[in-house]
Amino acid sequence: MEKNQDDLKAHLMATNEEYRSLAEKHAEYHKQLEAIETKSHMTLQDEEEESRLKKQKLHLKDQMNEILARYRTQRVA
Repeated sequence: MEKNQDDLKAHLMATNEEYRSLAEKHAEYHKQLEAIETKSHMTLQDEEEESRLKKQKLHLKDQMNEILARYRTQRVA
């Protein structure tokens, strides 16, 4: 099942512009979060930015999962 999921994601990255765009933004937010989280001392602004990025990243993940579900439904039908 894991391989099928990875194959489907790879297929969508190659063929679906919306999915690819969401995945790229998700990766960008992940890098920004890593940069914040590696700081030895986080300021209040850092904590607020971390929270904002986590929410945005989760929203993107939800959108990506919706596309995956839609694609699976189309393939089965």
